[in-house]
Amino acid sequence: MQPRNISMSGVVDLSALKAAAEAKAKADEARAQRARQAQSQGPAGAQGQPAGEALRLIVDVDEQSFESEVLQRSAEVPVVIDFWAEWCQPCKQLSPVLERLTEALAGRVVLAKVDVDANPMLAQQFGVQGIPAVFAVVAGQALPLFQGAAPEAQIRQVLEQLIAAAEQRFGITGLAGAGAGAGEEAGAGGAVPGPPMDPALEAAYSALESGDLGGAIRAFENVLSDQPGHAEAKAGLANARLLERVRSMDQEKVRRDAADRPEDVGAQMAAADLDLYGGHVPDAFSRLVDAVRRSAGEEREKARMHLLELFEVVGPDDPRVTAARGALTRVLF
Repeated sequence: MQPRNISMSGVVDLSALKAAAEAKAKADEARAQRARQAQSQGPAGAQGQPAGEALRLIVDVDEQSFESEVLQRSAEVPVVIDFWAEWCQPCKQLSPVLERLTEALAGRVVLAKVDVDANPMLAQQFGVQGIPAVFAVVAGQALPLFQGAAPEAQIRQVLEQLIAAAEQRFGITGLAGAGAGAGEEAGAGGAVPGPPMDPALEAAYSALESGDLGGAIRAFENVLSDQPGHAEAKAGLANARLLERVRSMDQEKVRRDAADRPEDVGAQMAAADLDLYGGHVPDAFSRLVDAVRRSAGEEREKARMHLLELFEVVGPDDPRVTAARGALTRVLF
């Protein structure tokens, strides 16, 4: 991911979901209501908490709450949307960075987290092709920001460009006073520093985000040559290999070959890659379990090893992996 020069040109109008003008009117009313509540409660809000804490900076959003949490709020603050899934390892690396930066920016953006498995219609509405994917909504309009994990400094630069563009184009300046404590705790630089990343691992992620999948694969392999049990490097390597395979595929041909040749292990492996890349995790796993059951010898082992690699992409603790491991064991033994 490279920092982009955000100008708000070419944004996607989400008026099909809700008109921006109506969102702004409702947001103005919400601000007025918060002001009335703050005045009636005094310096502290209900239950002794500062009134500003009622302005949540990080929210989980679904298809039902999208209008109120994203569209309406986008009239007063840029809303950054993090499309993620539980099985997505890069998502687990990116989400904490987005959360930390959102807190540090102290109300200049809010973060809406969307689980694509639970909310496929939202992902389709935004044209999400792979995750993690990050968009913004400003004044009811959607703007793609970047896809994949990235170094924190680059992400912060993108968010600062978004804030500046939102103010220049729409006069949107954010939620005054929200999360003020977070900015103070972060210090003059704003972001809370995290532990330093292994340089070899950082090189792998940098290559991945620049689109150099071959370089990313070699870098992850370098990490594993020194630390064979490094779980993050294993997941990163599996993800990079999957992306490299899918990138060169003719998807229609892969689907046609898999349907026409159910006994062809290679065809089923390619289709399983597409299943997983598209978020259809159980379909990918069941396809390869069936391939193992139908095959023998080297072909069976090839299908089994490919399935184990896809387990790494999703993560060993995911219940879908646990279920597929059980199915694989029953087939093998």
